[in-house]
Amino acid sequence: MDAQEVNGDQWAGLEVCVAGLGVSGRAAARALAGRGARVTIVDARDDAATREHAAGLAALGVTVRLGDGDTLPAGTRLVVTSPGWRPDVPLLAAAAGAGVEILGEVELAWRLRPEGAAPWLAITGTDGKTTVVRMLASMLTAAGHRAIAVGNVGTPIVEAVTAGTGGGPSADGRGPYDVLAVELSSYQLHWSSSLVPFAAAVLNIAPDHLDWHGTMDAYVGAKAKIYAPGTIAVYNADDPAAAALSEGSARRVGFTLATPAPGLLGVVEGLLVDRALTADPRNEAAELAALEDVRPFAPHNVANALAAAALARAFGVPSEAVREGLRAFVPDPHRIQHVADIGGVAYVNDSKATQPHAAAASLAAYDPVVWIAGGLLKGLDVDDLVASCAARLRGVVLMGRDRQRIAEALARHAPDVPVVDMADTDTGAMDRVVSHAAGLARPGDTVLLAPVGASFDMFANYPARGDAFMAAVRRLAAPGPSGTGDDSPSPR
Repeated sequence: MDAQEVNGDQWAGLEVCVAGLGVSGRAAARALAGRGARVTIVDARDDAATREHAAGLAALGVTVRLGDGDTLPAGTRLVVTSPGWRPDVPLLAAAAGAGVEILGEVELAWRLRPEGAAPWLAITGTDGKTTVVRMLASMLTAAGHRAIAVGNVGTPIVEAVTAGTGGGPSADGRGPYDVLAVELSSYQLHWSSSLVPFAAAVLNIAPDHLDWHGTMDAYVGAKAKIYAPGTIAVYNADDPAAAALSEGSARRVGFTLATPAPGLLGVVEGLLVDRALTADPRNEAAELAALEDVRPFAPHNVANALAAAALARAFGVPSEAVREGLRAFVPDPHRIQHVADIGGVAYVNDSKATQPHAAAASLAAYDPVVWIAGGLLKGLDVDDLVASCAARLRGVVLMGRDRQRIAEALARHAPDVPVVDMADTDTGAMDRVVSHAAGLARPGDTVLLAPVGASFDMFANYPARGDAFMAAVRRLAAPGPSGTGDDSPSPR
């Protein structure tokens, strides 16, 4: 069915299958059931937590089918899929083969917006999305707007667009929001077709999620959907691949870490400045903030702040609110998070750096560095990363399943850098990793956890990996035995 069929009263009686009983799937099922749709939600899981969620939805008249996520319910006219479901899974493939329209939760939210709905300021990119969307929400709030960060950061976007309009209260209990800061992943954009943000940013482009999208072109194509006709296109002038996606947009605003030309936001003598969204961009610049207002400080986080500022300024946020928003912003954990200084060595947790582009940005912020790396590389190449950071490496401690591939890249590009190979995967492995890193470090160095891989080979998720690193660092700092034993592996 096309988009026109699923507006307004056309939801009533519509047979909808919601794929996945996660947070976004439950939000979609509730919203659709509240509009009279006949909803069936399916999920392959059938554990206690899933059954508890299912019971809550069943009370709303939603049919819940657990233990089978592959079969398309008979009579389905629309499928709403959760972001993690790949297009080639049996249920979605069956829907596509039958000509049934498939929407993601983001596209559904766009179509559910009431008249006069809050505009969207949207963000995508390989790295930095969550930081930018939270910075942006802080700037909007500082300017007096009722705003919230949504999309891929906790609050389902369906709940945000319907808050205070019969779909439930807003998170702050004050009725509808007047602007939404929306984080969008490539998965979510893949299933979107009609959304038109007021302004949107592509922060950067690097290989990621190719196992899901199949090709780099498909991944980039999904990201490009954020620049709809009429959307103000915010682009990263320092990232040619990301900037290229905005070239067909009628109105473009760029950001750079260099001195900005007219049409750009950038950095001048320690200040973040705007030469794009002022009354006379050719002859004047608006001072937005100082570099010390960006926390945590690192070059890529300054770029994040400039991207958020560009979106905020496009929406009319005054310069003083940009500064106030940055100062009020509380960084999320596990993103270039300073843990401790021990013996003149800084210990930094960037467990969120799960692919080469993110790890490269993190490594570029420190010199010299003892790098802790490893995990699941998801088929991504690390040669360029290792070559780019080789000169700043004091040493490397490798862990996780794909550590050998990083070791091979180090042998090619940094043959003189000491490397400790940690094969251990038990609960005490991180203590030994940190101890080896401390042994390689000298005063003035940074021990950096920037794993470049996913965490699931050793940990439940990247926060669990980061928590383990921070706990190990704190134990290292505590008085008493260091925890290293005679069986410590020797550096290469």
